[in-house]
Amino acid sequence: MGQSDSFDGLAEFLAIAKRLSIRKAALDLGKTPGSVSLSLQRLEHRLGVPLFHRTTRKMALTEAGENLLLRIGPAAQAIATGFEDVAQSAKNPSGTLKLIVERLALPHVIEPLIPAFRQAWPSLHVDITVSNRHDNFVSEGYDAGIMIGSYIEQDMIAIRLSPAFKWAVFGSPDYFKTHGKPKATRDLMHHECIRFRRPEKGDIYRWEFIENKESVRIEPTGTVTVNDGELMRSLAVRGVGLIYSSTFHTSRELENGTLEAALLDLSPGNDGLFLYFSRAARNQPKLRAFIDVCSQVIKT
Repeated sequence: MGQSDSFDGLAEFLAIAKRLSIRKAALDLGKTPGSVSLSLQRLEHRLGVPLFHRTTRKMALTEAGENLLLRIGPAAQAIATGFEDVAQSAKNPSGTLKLIVERLALPHVIEPLIPAFRQAWPSLHVDITVSNRHDNFVSEGYDAGIMIGSYIEQDMIAIRLSPAFKWAVFGSPDYFKTHGKPKATRDLMHHECIRFRRPEKGDIYRWEFIENKESVRIEPTGTVTVNDGELMRSLAVRGVGLIYSSTFHTSRELENGTLEAALLDLSPGNDGLFLYFSRAARNQPKLRAFIDVCSQVIKT
């Protein structure tokens, strides 16, 4: 006997036991009296005992029917309550919002956002993983992630969380004073470049530009290779070499004058930090609540 067969007729039995009337039970279930009566007959045949005493005017539970109701009644109530709880949670934000966030987003997005989110939804839990590797987004069950837009898979939904920024070459004022600023991409071969190995892929990140209306990708030459963005910027500030970064990553250094931009007019386009999530997750109340707070707090 399959699992579906085991439950056949139980809903009809419970409805009849509650109403002691096939007609009223049929109204409750949205079925015809004939189909309810047939389901009851099949259940009784399968169990081998009658569950109701029947007369032309009245119905009453038999001893077997009372025993069955005693056993399955509490379970049926628990199932009904479970359905109600799930339906309610589908309407109201609840549970834990699981995020994976790249480190760059911490001071610019997460730190100002989380206090406002907690104030708006104090009963919601937030689980934040800080990582620049998002390849396990689906397998680890994250609800959403925050990373640079150009790295996000195309099948994800993305919402901007930062002002647009540009990619360019950056160096310290002392470096440019000594070696000069590159005017075109071909000039980079005469400069010491600090190479960046992407932690998530292990390859050397190529510097990208739009020059003479064509896309240009250059693998930089240099004696220093790092896999950490903060270290890369720190070395550039100390005059070790040139780096390829964004005006967003280097905003602090640009503001205090420890780094200057070059080849900014060859930037491949405007990028930014984005909240991203799958299409299947887009209607989760907890995620919608987070998006609403993002729209109120984060200015793009």
